[in-house]
Amino acid sequence: MSTAHTWLVTGSSRGIGLELVRQLLEDPSNVVIAACRNPDGATALQALRESDTAKGELHVVGLDVSDETSIRGSVKAVEQILGEGRGLDYLVNNAAVHNGDDSAFAISSEAFTRIFQTNVVGPALMGEVYLPYLLKSTRKVIVNTSSGLGSISLCQYGPRSTTYAVTKAALNMLTNKQAKARPELIVISLCPGWVKTDMGGKAAELEPHDSISGILKVVTSLGPKDSGKFYRYNGEEWPW
Repeated sequence: MSTAHTWLVTGSSRGIGLELVRQLLEDPSNVVIAACRNPDGATALQALRESDTAKGELHVVGLDVSDETSIRGSVKAVEQILGEGRGLDYLVNNAAVHNGDDSAFAISSEAFTRIFQTNVVGPALMGEVYLPYLLKSTRKVIVNTSSGLGSISLCQYGPRSTTYAVTKAALNMLTNKQAKARPELIVISLCPGWVKTDMGGKAAELEPHDSISGILKVVTSLGPKDSGKFYRYNGEEWPW
């Protein structure tokens, strides 16, 4: 990645988001806007400023993707960081929540509504409010972080994790609709794999470093022909 690019990453205070920010900062040409609910409490994220490997530019902003007011209110801070005339090259909708292994006939209405707000409505609103800044950029990429659980064709884990799987299937449809609505953008769904994070657990197959290394290779090489598709972290295209 030799060309200067601007990135906005949600859910950046831990797990996949934190590792993504860490690796992006290894390139001095990257300007990274790391969004999280509580910047003051995001000690691991803030510590990246002092890391020996951090060569890029890091800005931390407060943003709760489950709250429309917070999403819309974040624009002013991001706009100030970007400055006049500079657009947003990459919007990575990474923030998400999981409620465990519920099943299709035993769901919590409250949890379903809350998780849908975070996992689907949040990314939709992020795309809406940051569209003008994406259109000003040279790359114009939206990455919606999905999951293999959101593939109806694969239907991984059978009846388990119903609420989470349904929200990720809905996120995949959002990707499809965004790509069709704005063909000048590159919009993809991307599965990071089963990663050793708080959400993925210790039994997961991938270390965060390996997942993110693959993700960055995929994302930075995207072209217009890739828009509206569903990829894994290793570049494999997955079925809807």
